[in-house]
Amino acid sequence: MTNKEIANRLVELCKAGDYETCYKELYAQDAKSIEPRGDQWEIIQGMEAFAAKGKEWNATIEEFYGSTISEPVVADDFFSLKMGMDYKNKEGQRINHSEICVYKIENGKIVSEQFFY
Repeated sequence: MTNKEIANRLVELCKAGDYETCYKELYAQDAKSIEPRGDQWEIIQGMEAFAAKGKEWNATIEEFYGSTISEPVVADDFFSLKMGMDYKNKEGQRINHSEICVYKIENGKIVSEQFFY
């Protein structure tokens, strides 16, 4: 797959809500995820850590209303997206969140993702 095809496939899978396939198909086993400084998942690495992060995040959600994702912007080995989520957390607070996501590809796999919000 080209980097553009990887980016488009990630968008396709995210729109379908199939995050598990994203990680299995598109990510390197030792990929790194970077959240803003101070976030409880500031830096994690490896698919086991990704799964734990997803499970923990999902446990904080009371109700999920929807999400949005932009088309990717690809530049050499990087691509970026704008993602948005609308949900209510367990504390009853409704959150409409958006972020810029930047991905790095090496050898046909996503090796890092970084989120800015």
